Amino acid sequence: MRVERKFKKIMALVGVAAGLSVFAVTDAMAAPNPNFHIYIAYGQSNMAGNGDIVPAEDQATDPKNFIMLASHTANANQRSGRTTQSIKTGEWAAAIPPMFHPTENLSPADYFGRAMVDSLPGVTVGIIPVAIGAVAIKAFDKDQYKAYFNSAESYIKNWAKDYDSNPYQRIVDLGKKAKEVGVIKGFIFHQGETDGSGTEWQNNVYKTFKDFVNALELDENEVAFVAGELLQEGNNCCGSKNAGIAQLKNKFKKFGLASSKGLQGNGRDPYHFGRAGVIELGKRYCSEMLKLIDKKLDPNAPAVDLVDPSKSVVPDEPPEEYGPYGDAPASIPGSIEAENYNKGGADKAYMDLSKGNEGNKFRKDDVDIYQPNMGIAVGHCQKTEWLKYTVKVEADGEYEISANVAGDNGTGSFVLYMDSVRIGDEMKNEGNGLDAYSVVSGGRATLKAGTHEMKLEITNDWIDIDYIEFKAIKESYAIPKVRVDITEAESSFSVFDMQGIKLGAFTAKGVDDAEHLVRENAKLRKQSKGVFFIRKNGNRSLTKKVVIHE
Repeated sequence: MRVERKFKKIMALVGVAAGLSVFAVTDAMAAPNPNFHIYIAYGQSNMAGNGDIVPAEDQATDPKNFIMLASHTANANQRSGRTTQSIKTGEWAAAIPPMFHPTENLSPADYFGRAMVDSLPGVTVGIIPVAIGAVAIKAFDKDQYKAYFNSAESYIKNWAKDYDSNPYQRIVDLGKKAKEVGVIKGFIFHQGETDGSGTEWQNNVYKTFKDFVNALELDENEVAFVAGELLQEGNNCCGSKNAGIAQLKNKFKKFGLASSKGLQGNGRDPYHFGRAGVIELGKRYCSEMLKLIDKKLDPNAPAVDLVDPSKSVVPDEPPEEYGPYGDAPASIPGSIEAENYNKGGADKAYMDLSKGNEGNKFRKDDVDIYQPNMGIAVGHCQKTEWLKYTVKVEADGEYEISANVAGDNGTGSFVLYMDSVRIGDEMKNEGNGLDAYSVVSGGRATLKAGTHEMKLEITNDWIDIDYIEFKAIKESYAIPKVRVDITEAESSFSVFDMQGIKLGAFTAKGVDDAEHLVRENAKLRKQSKGVFFIRKNGNRSLTKKVVIHE
């Protein structure tokens, strides 16, 4: 639950001062266009582009609904082939090869994008192209890239300069810019010739992906990852590594494998595919990606402006009106499901310290909602976070409060407020584990009939909350008519709580004296929650209810 307040506006204002002018964040109060699909392409030389460019086919005409977010700056005369297109880092341009470096050639990403557009009428595809020939996976690891490039060959260092010698950060910066206008749907990846495909390599590949996902605030359950096999036909260096690449499926939630079977090399070296192989591999990336993504088209979204996609974002919907979830207040007595907090958004209906719904269930805001083994619950709750609920109390009276909670620390806790007034006791988890839910007591509260606002405030990390329940307290004893003018000698009295449990016995000179004694006894007040019955023992027994408001 981290809350980012006015982030876009602040970043737009300070972008130049912070040295981020190339990647300045749009200050548009609008949502990304759901029909603009963004893909991140990274890896080494086969991804960077080693297929021969045929200018008449690949460069003469802008590809239909396929654009790139340029990862480097290059004039047209610096770029391979015969393109007239110059590009600038951080700006959108038609996806014309070479996309990854000025002197590279045709990449599988080129025909991946073209095939995706052909397969999804109405969708525009954007590519973020960052790849470097001959590099190990460490080049993309935010924790290892510096040491890696420090000892790399000079030609690798020169290629890395196109990305300011930090390909990880270039992908993150471009990804954040792309997210302003489109939806990042997945990654296409080709790498492994340099450093193998064993367990360490597999772990590092997943780490790079996970670091990107976290930095871009994506959900790995929703973002697809398609890896490509290495050249395996004819004279090849690394076809034996494809078995290890296939094992990446055990790391990723949404994984596809683009086969290289039958794809021929360039005839010049044992590493690289030829033009036909590059094109077919791109189409195979497309086939795998289509199996993994949500292909639904939003008919109400505008067409994507291919020159400036920021002109085709979707206007934000009006802010959700504050009020009860499901339109009707929760009833008391009854159970209030924790996930049914009010509508209205951050700082009105809830305050959550982390960005996004970490459990990815039920609702799409910043409250973390999970599905443990028994249903839906609010989890990952941190101190100072809060949720609000509109409730309707059916009748004046005393109510017993409880909650079904879980946690593994035994200290996670919360308290309740009704119309800003604290009610009941602090409720803590019992520390039996995140899936071991148990009902804990929240004490009692005197409530007035009518509609109220209840606030649940977290007082200690960490607690998961299923529901809060209010039960009307039924008196254990009827109160007979009492002769208030009784005077008598020392008599025996007993005191009981609302459940009829005897709390103690004593002697007093009369009912008034007995009431005075129990009112002054702090221990009894605590045991009975301020409501108890005094009974005079003997043949002439009488009972009196005493309520103390403190």
